[in-house]
Amino acid sequence: MRTLIPVENGDALTALRGFLRQLLETEVVEAIMVPMETPSGTITPALVADPALLEAANPLAPVMGLNAAPLAGKVSIREPRGRIGVALRPCELRALMELVKLQQASLDDLVTIGIDCVGTYDVPVYLKKRSEIGDQRLWRELDDNLQSPVPDLRDACQMCEKPHAEGANITMELFGADLDIGIPVTLPDEIASKLSLNPVEENKQRARAIEGVNAARTEVRDARFAEMQKQLEEEGIEGVLAACVRCHNCMTVCPICYCKTCLFKSPPFDHEPVQYLNWARRKGAYRMPADTVLFHLTRLNHMVLSCVGCGMCTSNCPADLPVGRIFRTIGQQVQTVFDYEPGRSTDDPLPLITFHESEWTEVGEE
Repeated sequence: MRTLIPVENGDALTALRGFLRQLLETEVVEAIMVPMETPSGTITPALVADPALLEAANPLAPVMGLNAAPLAGKVSIREPRGRIGVALRPCELRALMELVKLQQASLDDLVTIGIDCVGTYDVPVYLKKRSEIGDQRLWRELDDNLQSPVPDLRDACQMCEKPHAEGANITMELFGADLDIGIPVTLPDEIASKLSLNPVEENKQRARAIEGVNAARTEVRDARFAEMQKQLEEEGIEGVLAACVRCHNCMTVCPICYCKTCLFKSPPFDHEPVQYLNWARRKGAYRMPADTVLFHLTRLNHMVLSCVGCGMCTSNCPADLPVGRIFRTIGQQVQTVFDYEPGRSTDDPLPLITFHESEWTEVGEE
């Protein structure tokens, strides 16, 4: 069913908080994982069971300190578990779909709540801008400029060609909506019935708004991919990543990197001191820290098919390397080869971990 959450005095955030509170009060879910405002003004995901505490919920805050998909995995992967609602941005929702296919999350008792994303800032930029103009005005400015370049917006968001929510159980259809009147929502009939919501006509402006923002972001994406491809050809990946200090931040914040024990934090990469000396003698000079390029190539090999372009790796790189842009540039090429779109559906098997008996004959092998 498509319905409309009424908005009073142009305060869409309060209306959204009220909707989430209803989900708890009517026991549609037992708890909701949603971005929450802390007393210091930062935004962090929290699992909320008390409806009254949702007064601090802020899923519209244009900031992204982490991709919450792995957190959704933690509350869903094993039984016993509760029925949990998870409010996610589109890139987080796509990452969750990939984690389900990698057996790191389950949708069985999750109610996914997808929210159209106007774009996000890194935490320090967000806090500065919020102190200057306020949170809701900041969100509104981004919403008004969906098809225009916005200074300081995270690189991943500037070239995100899928900022609209799709594939969720409940979809908050912010794009193309008059949010001074109400928030269009698509949700299952049984949930709508529990919330005593009535159907409304389709928001015909949404498709037009999505088409416009997707076209604008795709144009930026293709230009950035071309720039990165040229840089990779001229400098090689070792040149582009020359400043890497192998801090593993990109791996730690990546929603797709799920290995409990990473090879690069295991004994095979804890080299003996004499080994470094031997390498230096053989080559004349040996780069320190070691194995930086191998680290990134291994990560590419493991997760580039599932990269959803959230850009957490770039946001958390102390050397300011364009890690996300590298992964997306290479990832698009690999995904095209396999005709695979990460996060589109859990029905799409991951190519490199799925085997069919007919694979060899399909490529001409007997």
